[in-house]
Amino acid sequence: MPHPPFDPLISAALVAVNAALPASVTPGLIGRLRELTAARPGPDLAGHPVDVMETQVGEVPLLVLRPAGADPAVPLPGLYFLHGGGLMAGSNRTGLDWVLEWMAAVPMVVVSAGYRLAPEHPHPTPVEDGYAGLRWVGDHLGELGIDPDRLVVAGGSAGGGLAAATALLARDRGGPALRGQLLVCPMLDDRAATPSSTELVGEGVWDRISNATAWSALLGDAAGGEGVSPYAAPSRAIDLSGLPEAFVEVGAVETYRDEAVAYASRLWQAGGQAELHVWPGACHGFDEIVPDAPMSREARASRVNWLRRLLTG
Repeated sequence: MPHPPFDPLISAALVAVNAALPASVTPGLIGRLRELTAARPGPDLAGHPVDVMETQVGEVPLLVLRPAGADPAVPLPGLYFLHGGGLMAGSNRTGLDWVLEWMAAVPMVVVSAGYRLAPEHPHPTPVEDGYAGLRWVGDHLGELGIDPDRLVVAGGSAGGGLAAATALLARDRGGPALRGQLLVCPMLDDRAATPSSTELVGEGVWDRISNATAWSALLGDAAGGEGVSPYAAPSRAIDLSGLPEAFVEVGAVETYRDEAVAYASRLWQAGGQAELHVWPGACHGFDEIVPDAPMSREARASRVNWLRRLLTG
């Protein structure tokens, strides 16, 4: 199936990316995915002006970051972060480069959660872990120094899908109240029913085979069938009303393009608010692959600008 062309800078970078991990992640490559993710544990927090605390909520390890020297008597915005990794890899230190960039621009308290991974822990464990961590944040806002009116849930890739699902759970279970949801290249739909969900095979990052592997790890034989919970695949939700304002971002050349665009459109149609970015020529996770490219810098600035408007405007 034809697809839009990759940006030339991204196309060149994909050679090295696909040499390390093929675009098609089969079940036999889950171990390799975990190895590569673990080999990039995230930035050294000691080199950043943040105070660090670690805690555990049941089986969920939480990493709490607070701007160093911030007055604990002055509540700050809060951001609850769920990492990527196809639901099969990663930890609460995955993706902290983004988090530290957001904290530098908008002083905030960040709580990053390490949910249990599929296939060892299928649905509903990952999303229930995600919600348990958010519930803990909601119960400890005062201790954490978080303004209850300025709490955002955020995530990228699988973490973006979990962030959307956690926002649905927070709405349906009566809290915690969320001001926004920041969804970067989110994994939302198990049905592989859109053009973009099938147009990449052996190309780019996270093609249709990788996506099928991830959804099968989470849902087993139920993936793509009837009766899948919207808390597993948020695109399945019939009602998207009453959800917090959203930032939705996706590349034009990635598996999740169409489902992300459709999700933003349905938020609008339900009377909600969403800011949508579709980056031309961009693959999944493009700003990590070519971090210094102009488009990557612009994408990261767009996330910061949205957070700034939402939390300090």
